[in-house]
Amino acid sequence: MQLSEIQKILKSSIRDETKMDRIKSIPTAKRVYGVRISILNEIVKKIKEPDFDLVEKLWKSGGFEEELLATKILGRICKKDPGKTIKLIKKFSKDISDWAVCDTLATQGVRKIAKIKQKEIFELSKRLISSKNFWQRRFAIVLLIELNRQGFSKEKIRKLSKKVENDKEHYIKRALVWLKSELK
Repeated sequence: MQLSEIQKILKSSIRDETKMDRIKSIPTAKRVYGVRISILNEIVKKIKEPDFDLVEKLWKSGGFEEELLATKILGRICKKDPGKTIKLIKKFSKDISDWAVCDTLATQGVRKIAKIKQKEIFELSKRLISSKNFWQRRFAIVLLIELNRQGFSKEKIRKLSKKVENDKEHYIKRALVWLKSELK
């Protein structure tokens, strides 16, 4: 399936109600089509041979649903080339503009390689947790959540998360609450 085919499906699946809900719940999302998540999941399943090129094209398209699709497809193919996956999530982390894409990339995007790439993912989280870009800081925290789920050191996760414990940004505070509940 090519990018143009996917975009046709997205455009034909637009629902005004979904678009309004999305804009309300994810106010910082870029160019929202208004396509239900179930449709996005169907698209991912229909792609017979997903590849990294399609993931990058979807991401570069810059629409909310396209970025979500890119993260979901990346999660599906990440085992093919874990190193390339890590490079892409580093690159993509610079463009994150909403919590939904952020959280999906940091969980579904790396889940299948999180155990074998714990060191690299933790190092990325360590680097991004002090970023001036609050979406990168949130991404760093959500990566820690996924690492915790994969059995990574709770002590190291807690220690690193202390760097943002006094962060005033709303989306950081919410990610920290989520992290703390996962660490229990």
